[in-house]
Amino acid sequence: MSTALESTRSRWRGPGARLGALDAWLLEPRDSTLRWLPRPLRELLWFGLKEARACLFAGLFFVAVFAMPRAGLFGLPRYDVLLLWALLVQGWMLRAKLESRDEFRAICLFHVVGFVLEAYKTRIGMWSYPDFGYTKLLGVPLFSGFMYAAVGSYIIQAWRLLDVRIRHHPPYWMAVGAALLIYANFFTHHYIGDYRWYIAALVLGLYARATVVFRPRDRDRRMPLLLAFVLIGFSLWLAENFSTFHGIWRYPNQMGAWSRVHIGKWSSWSLLVIMTFTIVAGLKHVKASIHVPED
Repeated sequence: MSTALESTRSRWRGPGARLGALDAWLLEPRDSTLRWLPRPLRELLWFGLKEARACLFAGLFFVAVFAMPRAGLFGLPRYDVLLLWALLVQGWMLRAKLESRDEFRAICLFHVVGFVLEAYKTRIGMWSYPDFGYTKLLGVPLFSGFMYAAVGSYIIQAWRLLDVRIRHHPPYWMAVGAALLIYANFFTHHYIGDYRWYIAALVLGLYARATVVFRPRDRDRRMPLLLAFVLIGFSLWLAENFSTFHGIWRYPNQMGAWSRVHIGKWSSWSLLVIMTFTIVAGLKHVKASIHVPED
């Protein structure tokens, strides 16, 4: 029995029992399931189901973001309703054992890291949250940190559901150093120049040999870890376009009429994914699945 399945079954209690059963079904598929489909299609379907399940928090959160009326609900501004919704979903996931306490602490760290960045960027006018909200602090609604937490939640859930293992991961102190440089550059590039591409070159060297091993269904597959970062970053860039289209936040060039978010933001999101990945990699049960070469 896989470690991922044992971890899942240990959480089969309370309101998360049905999702626990779904996870077990996804982790240990029967040979007879969808046998009429060609193997590649079965594997692709299973991969899609696992990805959708890993996006549980992100999906519930962003559905609320896109569906929320501009005027809010029950007399509350939409920013405040979104904060209450995010807290409710996170509380349910923790109580239902869909997240461990260590994972929840990591989610809280993502929220803080994201909120600090949001507060800084809005202060210097990079983007703004135009609507009123009782829970806005320093011009930023508190729910905004959950947009970053959603990325962390996805990586944590996908790690377990896809039985992710990393081969040839760089030494942790190097990975942490690169993550700190990425985060610092989001602040300092307004004053001392944008060193994003230099940092990207550093990251390229650090993770050049790194491979992610994952199990979509019943066979291990491999891909370069750097490619995974880029693909997740692209997904976040698409989500940002949807969010700005719905007026959740806006860039200065979107005040009069909506326009597509600059493609250069894709690189920023990819670097942010690397930083998030580094935080997730620090979790005790995740570290056990990461191979760091000794040489």
